This record gives sequence, structure tokens and C-alpha cells, in this order.
Amino acid sequence: MSEAGGLHRLVVLDEIVPAGKPWGNAVRQGEILRLVDLEGQQAVDFLCFDAADPSDRYNATNTIKVQGNIYIGNDTVLYSDRGAALFTIIADTCGRHDTIYGRCSEANNFLRYGVHDTPSCYANFREILARFKLDERSIVGNVNFFMSVPVLPNGSAGVADGVSQPGSYVELRAERDVLVVLSNCPQLHNPCNGYNPTPIQVVIYKPLAAPGSA
Repeated sequence: MSEAGGLHRLVVLDEIVPAGKPWGNAVRQGEILRLVDLEGQQAVDFLCFDAADPSDRYNATNTIKVQGNIYIGNDTVLYSDRGAALFTIIADTCGRHDTIYGRCSEANNFLRYGVHDTPSCYANFREILARFKLDERSIVGNVNFFMSVPVLPNGSAGVADGVSQPGSYVELRAERDVLVVLSNCPQLHNPCNGYNPTPIQVVIYKPLAAPGSA
């Protein structure tokens, strides 16, 4: 059990995800998932699913429509295809995160940058999903934490530079048992990682009532 800033919590998991690698785990209802951008400007591609029925997965358009905003941040609820609340963002030191730009893939890297044989978030998602007996059909439009994609009045969009600072974090409360998979983005051809992928920290904890509280 740990205590920080008066908050009592039971840490369930505390891991460092290496630069460019995937990660996945179950997060139980009421638990908090904390993602920390340790060195700053590290995009984290993120998908989540109802653990009881992974066919019901994060839905970007439902999330955007309900909140009326293409960015997500503090107090945003992440909704599934069927309108179930999966996570609520309860803390965010970054400000806003992308919902529209999707993930990098080898095919996309060739179309955009003319390069072959690149590591990608699509490949990372395939790898981590396979550990949970899911496949590429579960790869849908994802959240990009610590990444901002401004949209201009003419509809043009692009990755903003220098969005998150070292130690930036986001915390998400699970509203049901949720399966989370993420790719600590290995992209080297745009500024989402500052052209230098770095590790992130992933923590899952249970909030605990303070001793003596009713």
C-alpha cells in the first residue's frame, strides 16, 4: 500500500513499457490506470474493450459525439460501440489528447513517408492482442495519449510538436472490467515522439479509504 498527497492506494501493477513496445492488461472496475510520459513527447496509442465481451470495444465516434469534442481530457468518458462507459479520465496534466489520427502502420508509413519495413503501432497491436486471443479485427480507431492533432478551419490536420512534458500523466478510472492494450509508439518519421521513442510507466492501483474515514 502506498500514500501520495493524502491518497491511500493499493498498487496492483507498476511497470515500465520500453520504447516502441506493446503492453496489455485487465483493469478491474473501480481501479485506476495511470499512464506516465516519463521523458516527454511520447505518443501512446491506446485501445480498450469490455473484458466480459471484447467484441464491445472503444468507439471514437461515440466518445466524440457524446462529449461534443474531438479531443479528450479530464472528465472525458470513453464509450464503447454499444454505448457502455469503459473509462473516465479523472486526472490529466497534459491538457488534450487525440482521437482522430489513428495509429501508424507499415502501409501508412510507406504512403506518407516512402519507407518500408518499419516498426509500427499496428504491428504492436497485433502482437499484444494475440496474447488475449484477439486479432487485427479488434484494431479500430484509437486514442493517442500525449499527442495533439490540431484541425484548422480548412480541415487540414497534423501532429503538433512538443505537447507533453517529462512526467506528464493521465489517470483513467475503469467503469467496468476492461481489457487495455497499448502501443508505446515507435514512429520515427513525425514529431509525435520527438523523433526519439522513449519508455513510459504504467500503473494500476485501487483507491482505498483513508484510515478512520466512514
